[in-house]
Amino acid sequence: MTAGGNLVEVENLVKHFPIRKGFFSSRVTGYVQAVDDISFAVARGETLGLVGESGCGKSTTGRLLIRLLDPTSGRIMLNGADLAHIPPEELRARRRDVQIIFQDPFSSLNPRKTVEGIVAEPLVVHGIGTRAERQARVAELLKLVGLAPDHARRYPHEFSGGQRQRIGIARALALNPKFIVCDEPVSALDVSIQAQIINLMRDLQKELGLTYLFISHNLAVVRHIADRVAVMYLGKIVELTDKNALYESPKHPYTQALLSAILIANPERKRQRVVLTGDVPSPMAPPKGCRFNTRCPLAEPRCREIEPPLIDVGSGHKVACHLVTR
Repeated sequence: MTAGGNLVEVENLVKHFPIRKGFFSSRVTGYVQAVDDISFAVARGETLGLVGESGCGKSTTGRLLIRLLDPTSGRIMLNGADLAHIPPEELRARRRDVQIIFQDPFSSLNPRKTVEGIVAEPLVVHGIGTRAERQARVAELLKLVGLAPDHARRYPHEFSGGQRQRIGIARALALNPKFIVCDEPVSALDVSIQAQIINLMRDLQKELGLTYLFISHNLAVVRHIADRVAVMYLGKIVELTDKNALYESPKHPYTQALLSAILIANPERKRQRVVLTGDVPSPMAPPKGCRFNTRCPLAEPRCREIEPPLIDVGSGHKVACHLVTR
């Protein structure tokens, strides 16, 4: 549910990782084109799902948005400020507004710190509150995510996977952020626990007015939480639209193949499976033209020569495919 107006606007975002010949060499021999000229916006109070195969660039996109990585080029607008180009001292202050929930709820928590130390760390880093005030804030956050205040004295290994992810969510909420990148936050959890965490995140979004970028390879989970969905392939966004339009009438051949792989709970219902042949091309040398042309069963000669732009085909449904936009 959106509250109106865009909180985040990404324009022509690029991230290329240099490849060097040797460990100590400074000579660049090529680039990994992890994210290559993508643009999208996230409205206030909205959840934008970002989906695609492993290695398509979705996690890199999330890390760029919170400036864990520096972009090669492009703009990342948050509340009117360009996070990609602001001075370091201003970026530090802006970091309060953007946080991340990591995929692995165990490795993302410091095993040597208590839960209180983990959740209060953002407050300490930004010099917020006295020790007593931080302890009170930790107790408040733990209660908010469904944990008991006395859990603050325990260590991460004393909790289950779902409880550890609740601790990670509490830490992400410590500074009252406006925007949270959720990097596959439930993929390491049991299915029953996944539902609990997704429902918790939805409740927190309504209560606190949060805006999410929800990164996942699980399209069934994304359908449950997202308002709109962007589909990535080899560093490019190939389709972007409202979730209902995407799941009911996908336009791009890659999106159709992804959706055909979702299991249906009703054994009497049948779905025609679209099986893609070949391997995903290397991001070091993406194919000319449409990046999906080497695996697309509908590819035409122009698909191998001309890169299709991401075009609105009606009602805000954007697709990068010559066959759809001709």
